[in-house]
Amino acid sequence: MELHGIRVDSYNLEIRKGDNWIGDQASRTAFWKVCDDLRKHARTTGFDPFDKPTPEVSKKEFDRLLRSKDVRSVVFANSVIETFAQQLVEVIARFLTVKKWERTELIVFGGGLMSSLAGEMAIQRATLLLAQDGLKLTLRRTAADPDIAGLIGGAQLFPAWMLKGFDGMLAVDIGGTNIRTAILKIKSGTQPPEAKVYKKIAWRQDKSSRSREAAIKKMVKALSQLIKLAKSSNLKLAPLIAIACPGIIEDDGSIRRGDQNLPGNWQSDRFNLPEAIISKIPKIDDHDTQVVVHNDGVIQGLSEMPTLGDVRHWAVLTIGTGLGNAKFSLADKD
Repeated sequence: MELHGIRVDSYNLEIRKGDNWIGDQASRTAFWKVCDDLRKHARTTGFDPFDKPTPEVSKKEFDRLLRSKDVRSVVFANSVIETFAQQLVEVIARFLTVKKWERTELIVFGGGLMSSLAGEMAIQRATLLLAQDGLKLTLRRTAADPDIAGLIGGAQLFPAWMLKGFDGMLAVDIGGTNIRTAILKIKSGTQPPEAKVYKKIAWRQDKSSRSREAAIKKMVKALSQLIKLAKSSNLKLAPLIAIACPGIIEDDGSIRRGDQNLPGNWQSDRFNLPEAIISKIPKIDDHDTQVVVHNDGVIQGLSEMPTLGDVRHWAVLTIGTGLGNAKFSLADKD
């Protein structure tokens, strides 16, 4: 929870609303449920914006409704966004009642939905709704594209001295839908470290990776390819791998709970993710490999470090398969 001048005040909070988790009403699943429910009402008026089941509708197809010349399509899309924004505001307001979230100045949003116009519009609408309730809070998307924020934030897990003398490092972002691996190129001499993706290998989980063992095998293969690429490009890699993963992470890198969206059992007492990776990649350029695993929401929030300005207390909500959350403070300025 203490990361080189950064304090992780909380992450992966599980707040209930009745019998359900309140975060469930602001996830990507919740967005598409709102869409599906409104489609049922729209059909009673003789209108349906899509010719396929809602689970088959893409973010790009939904965004096209917002740019349509058909007024009904525009109204439908805005109605979905309005309803979802109201649900999002209720979630934010509930999180702000938690003591460790009290001084939050900024909430950044990550996750797949944020790479869409609809996602950004939902955030802006939520900002206005909060302002109407007297809550002045800055809401925005992660500075980095949500698809890479869960990678580049991994550079903040290590102290600057461990990156000194190297050109880059490896990062992994394990999600319930996609797994991404990358070489991060590190800008030398910056504190906090500034990272950008130099090369990425990503895939959508399918039958070939829908087990823990298969997913790790593909992960190791991708990381090995990236190590070879770095060598052929004369890019000196630090012997470090940062892994973003859902759930509560123990000190030894094992996953305590929250892995329900991952393929297979990742929180078994007989399984340790860092050990599984190191057993297959024991060295990087003749140096012993070190693997650090942290919660994926935490790592997305850490990606904001180079862009915070005067902000001392910030949080992240990741709108993906579920709703990830984390809250941070700059420990050295408190």
